[in-house]
This record gives sequence, C-alpha cells and structure tokens, in this order.
Amino acid sequence: MSQRLASNIRTSSESDTFDLGGQNTDAISKMITSAFSEPFPLNEMVRITLVTGAGKLGRARYDGGAAQAVTSALRLLSFEEDKGGSCILECAGTFKMQHDTGKNLKTVVVFPNITGDEGGDADGDEADGGGGSGSESPLPPNSPEYMVAVASVEVFERMIGSKCQSWLQKKECLFALQDVKEMIEGFEKKLLHGEALTDGEQDFYDAISGDALAAKEAHIKKELAAQVEAGKLTRAEKLTLVEQVGDKIAALNDEIADAEKDKKPVKLKKLKVMLTKAEERRKLLESITAQ
Repeated sequence: MSQRLASNIRTSSESDTFDLGGQNTDAISKMITSAFSEPFPLNEMVRITLVTGAGKLGRARYDGGAAQAVTSALRLLSFEEDKGGSCILECAGTFKMQHDTGKNLKTVVVFPNITGDEGGDADGDEADGGGGSGSESPLPPNSPEYMVAVASVEVFERMIGSKCQSWLQKKECLFALQDVKEMIEGFEKKLLHGEALTDGEQDFYDAISGDALAAKEAHIKKELAAQVEAGKLTRAEKLTLVEQVGDKIAALNDEIADAEKDKKPVKLKKLKVMLTKAEERRKLLESITAQ
C-alpha cells in the first residue's frame, strides 16, 4: 500500500492531498523516502498535502507518530521546514506543518524538489520561444487557484454562486485564496530583501490586488456563515463543524480554568463571552438536519 501511495504522489502533476490513515510509522517513512528522494519531473511547483491526524471522530485512523515520521524522513532527504512556505519554485525542498481547522485535520505540506525547466540551450528553447521558466506564471493559468486570484471581485462572486455551492467547496476556495495570499507575501519578502522576481512572478504579482484578495476572502467567509445559518450542510460537513466547535469549547474551558486559577478577571470575562458564543454555535449546528 505504501509503495502504491508513493507512486501516486510521484505522478502528481498538480497540487493534491493524500491520506496517511491506517499506516504505521515504518510504512510512512519508507513511503516518504520512495516518494521524495528524487526530484519530481515537473516544471511548476506543486503542493503535496499529507493528512497525518484528525479530530476526535477520526483520530483512531492515524498513527500517533505519523507527522513525526513524515518530517523525520523528509529531513533525512535534506528537506527543510519553512513555516512560511508557499507553492513557488523557491520553496522546493521544504515542508510545513499545518492544522486545517476547517476540516479539523493535521497535515504536513510538502513542496518537493522538481527538475524544472532549465530554459533550453544557449540558443533558447524552441518549444517556448526561449523564454525559459522565468516567464512562467507561478500558478498554472487554468488552475482554480489562478482563476480565483486574478478574477475581479464581481466575477469572483459570480463564480462562487455557480461553481462552489457546497460548504466544503466554499471552504476549499477560501484555502486557495489564503495560499495565494501566502505566495504574494513571499514575493514581497523577496523584494524587501532586494531579490528580483522572475518575469512570471512579477506579472502574477502585478495582476493581484491586495484589496481585491481581502474583499474576496471577506465575501467567502460571509457565504460560509450564511450557509451554516441556512442549514445547508451535508452530514460530513455537519460532523466536521460540530467536532471543530467541540474542540474549541474544550480549549476555552481549559483557558477559563487557568484564568480563574491565576485570578485574571478581565481575561476571564472575555473567555466566558467566547464560550457562550461557541456553545450557541454548537446548538445551532446540532439542530441542523443534514442534507
């Protein structure tokens, strides 16, 4: 199974997610070594997301040492952790750990080494007119991430209405926007350090409006909240949200106990307000009849 999973990862031509549920740490280590020991035969960076853990309902499916097995194997292959890593060529050979609060999953995101487009010989690459990889967009022009990034706010809102009708689809769109935001922040860090962007990066950077990204993120968050209020959730979406708010309530109760022990009345009052809202949300979610 682990060898088949390694093969599936290596043949990824676009960003994808792979579930490590049901695999022990030895199998995971071997799979990571097999999948990432050699550069992927790609010209564009991809984001490989490995699910290593879940909330209470799905926790038993994952080995408690899954995440450590992934990161240890990657480090042996000279991968480095980059908490600000994003889906750009400069992040090849890095990984970052994330907690996907929307799906209540723990993941390791890997940006693999890739063979890349070396730009042909000295006379230029006839296939692309000699432009080389520097002229390529950091996101495939036809990818969903690219489309939501460059679309105007008005077009984006129409896209959400017609293409992202489920709560989960809207949540995935929000993640795509956040990935683009991380990418833009990465470009800005390069510029602040006096590093030049490639032609493709510069064109993409110039095409993205920070205000438009913020407006799109605000719109999709509003749509997500409205969908919950309207009770338009599948059974899986409802379970995910109930579990998520349950974990939040448990965490708030722990913080309240600490605040009472440390005699911090201002913090305690704020936490109790947050707890009340969280409990109200759980009641709302539990009252929904899943579709």
